[in-house]
Amino acid sequence: MADPRQQQQQQIQPTEAMKSLVPQKGPSKSQVLAVVTLFPVGGALLCLAGLTLTGTLIGLAVATPLFLLFSPVLVPAVLTIALAVTGFLTSGAFGITALSSLSWIINYLRGPAREQLEHGKRRVQDTAGTMGQRTRETGQKAQEAAGGRT
Repeated sequence: MADPRQQQQQQIQPTEAMKSLVPQKGPSKSQVLAVVTLFPVGGALLCLAGLTLTGTLIGLAVATPLFLLFSPVLVPAVLTIALAVTGFLTSGAFGITALSSLSWIINYLRGPAREQLEHGKRRVQDTAGTMGQRTRETGQKAQEAAGGRT
């Protein structure tokens, strides 16, 4: 016969395995409150969306004959207004882009980047001086080599 302790451990092990699969605690109070609060709000908004869709479809059904009757006047008017609005929006976008670009450049030149720019200028000048010195040395060596041959 099996030892009673082994039987007890065998019975405990499956329940422990099941407990590890089941969460230890339920939703928090804030999660429950959020669901209770947002569920009616979501339902109300869904109802309003349905009413808006219904109203739009009814309005479109009523206005379609008027659109057909007045289309020779409405189509050019809508195109003109659409092009004008597009032009205004485009010019505004270009203006904002230009102003922000100028502002960035001014801040770049005024800010800590100016020190980096001046440091870069000094490095370029140092490099140019070094290259000039090396060029002179190379020229002197070339003259010496050419003078030694003749």
